[in-house]
Amino acid sequence: MDRDQIQAWVTAERLSLADFFDGLDEHEWQVESLCAGWTVHQVLAHVSLSSKVSLRETLVGVIKARGDWDRMTDKLARDRAARFTPAELIAQVRESAGSTHRAPGASPIDPLVDMMIHGQDVARPLGRVREVPIEQACAALEHVRNNIFYGSHKRLRGIRLVATDVEWAGGDGPEEIRGPISDLLLVATGRKAGLAALTGPGVDRVTAAM
Repeated sequence: MDRDQIQAWVTAERLSLADFFDGLDEHEWQVESLCAGWTVHQVLAHVSLSSKVSLRETLVGVIKARGDWDRMTDKLARDRAARFTPAELIAQVRESAGSTHRAPGASPIDPLVDMMIHGQDVARPLGRVREVPIEQACAALEHVRNNIFYGSHKRLRGIRLVATDVEWAGGDGPEEIRGPISDLLLVATGRKAGLAALTGPGVDRVTAAM
């Protein structure tokens, strides 16, 4: 896939997400997101880091977290949320929307996955609708499905995914799950919130693997 196209998608998604955050009410910042233990404010803090964290910061963070990547990510988000207001973080996301800087080890499309997933992580608990751009969502899901970092190779082993709102399918397992592309993307990245919209003989198996 063309890197310039991917970067254009990343830039647009960052700006769109910044606009979404800009429309939230004051009380919504402390609502729990789909990211376990994170408020909406802390998800925004994490999103603002995607184009800023350096290799040195990552290495130091991993060492302090005793090799636990999730613990490091959690601390960075919490520290940043404590340091900056939502308005300041939104401005940072906008300012760096076109940045090509990525977290160590990330591919060009990973920031797109990050923005799309975290957009749902905050929108759904708030009862807000955040539509995903279809072409980008298909590319993101294809990447997630084939990347061991996201763990989908375990939770979706033996499962064929079929989107019901766009012509897309992936996987060659004997069992099938069907649903909107956004919900398939949520499930592929380990979000149980996407399960309710899915149908098919593979749903029980995927649910048990979550």
